[in-house]
Amino acid sequence: MFKPIALATIVAGTLDILFAVILTLLRGREPANMLRGVASGPFPAAEEWGTGGSALGLAVHFTLMAIMATAFVVAARRFPDLLRSPLKWGLAYGLLTYVIMNLIVVPLRWPEAFPPKPLSIVTQLFAHVVLVGLPIAWITAKTLLHPGSGAAATVHA
Repeated sequence: MFKPIALATIVAGTLDILFAVILTLLRGREPANMLRGVASGPFPAAEEWGTGGSALGLAVHFTLMAIMATAFVVAARRFPDLLRSPLKWGLAYGLLTYVIMNLIVVPLRWPEAFPPKPLSIVTQLFAHVVLVGLPIAWITAKTLLHPGSGAAATVHA
């Protein structure tokens, strides 16, 4: 079970953080500040921690991504249909991660960020569906299914 979690975490986490960096730069802001903002979710003082806060933000981001990947892999092992339709379930999982993060987690930590602005909704939906949900579902399916058999594999190490 480690391989799909690790691969999905690396791929989805990298795609998502690169998108966040690009958006940050397009808005004329510093990626290091954005990363400190990510770290400030669980560590409010991280915004004042300089490079250490930025590194912590990257670690927090990939930790959240690992949690998302693990949840999907565990669900897919329990419900093999998730493996047979990665497009459908990747879209659904991306929407679910969007709802959890942007309508529950973020407003609990930053109530002033709710309701989100339309541009934020569009960019976050894109990130969660295309850059997170779909890669996690696809990698999980490709890793846990025997090629061409359609049956769930044990775990490929």
